Amino acid sequence: MRPSRQSRSACWKGLVICHSAGVRRGPCGGGQGLARADVTIYGAGIFGLSIAFVCAQRGARVRVIDPYRDGCSRGVVGALAPHVPEQWNAKKAFQLDSLLMAEGFFASVAAVSGMATGYARTGRVQPCEDVALARVRGVSAEGLWQGEAVWEVVRAAGGWEPVSASGWVIRDTLTARVQPRWALAALEAGVRVLGGEVVLRGLEEGRVVHATGVAGLEALSVALGRRVHGGVKGQALVLRYDAGDAPQVFADGLHIVPHVGGTVAIGSTSENTWVDATGTDGQADALLARAVNIMPMLADAPVVEKWAGLRPRAVTRAPVLGAWPGRAGHYVANGGFKIGFGMAPKVAQVMADLVLEGVDGVPAGFAVGNL
Repeated sequence: MRPSRQSRSACWKGLVICHSAGVRRGPCGGGQGLARADVTIYGAGIFGLSIAFVCAQRGARVRVIDPYRDGCSRGVVGALAPHVPEQWNAKKAFQLDSLLMAEGFFASVAAVSGMATGYARTGRVQPCEDVALARVRGVSAEGLWQGEAVWEVVRAAGGWEPVSASGWVIRDTLTARVQPRWALAALEAGVRVLGGEVVLRGLEEGRVVHATGVAGLEALSVALGRRVHGGVKGQALVLRYDAGDAPQVFADGLHIVPHVGGTVAIGSTSENTWVDATGTDGQADALLARAVNIMPMLADAPVVEKWAGLRPRAVTRAPVLGAWPGRAGHYVANGGFKIGFGMAPKVAQVMADLVLEGVDGVPAGFAVGNL
């Protein structure tokens, strides 16, 4: 039986959990530097820092090395949204667990670091094109989501809702949001509070986790002798519009996400070809027109930021987790294409179990050896 949401959240309530075999235990102080690291993590994106935070909570001495601080995790959208509750598989079950862990996980990060993450489980609303099908999915969600969240079809009521030709919308209570840059800053601070390091360069010591996005998948492709990745460029916008804690909207392939501080993020494009991986162009401008078509109240909202970045997508379209074949003591955590923040709490737990305890809870479809 899956533990309740309450029990899952309780295990993250800011506690330093030290139960790792062969790893230093006890309270950790920050700012002194490490004599020697138990775990070295390459990559300070959402996977790398989340794994570092959980390993540090368990008493491991952690060093995160990343000379590049502008990767795709430092985008602007921050949508933690579930897959459709049908055709259930290991990936969707893993994501459900992670989304239900997220509230407690990010609360723990905030408590340890003393910094806000922008997390809130505000839900989501979508236009409903096929009412009968949407209701079937709602029944499916009752069982698959085990009473932890609701997927329902309701009459459109106006206000902060997408235009829906049918007059009906789908609401779910599982979807959440996070401020990506706030969350990463809080995770980094939390790692330091727990005695770890986040540095531009440093020695590789102990067990090693590679969480370096597109570059890491390229390196893995070389090592395996076959292409296992395809970076996908995404562009996104931030508008000045105060929607408070309104639910995020998903329509026409776009996430429209209200954030703390009176902004709304819109994203994103999916581009398989590009000239400049981090440059914005007319496709970013087109996002605004599409968003206004969905939510007319955004028509006069000024654009305060445009963002572009290259996101790691493995050939399986699932996260890539586990031991690096042929490299003893080395592990991979990569490929969270579009779902990295939503998957991060569970990824961190599973990777900490593997790296610190030798307990392999990686779903077969995520395993490096199955690429």
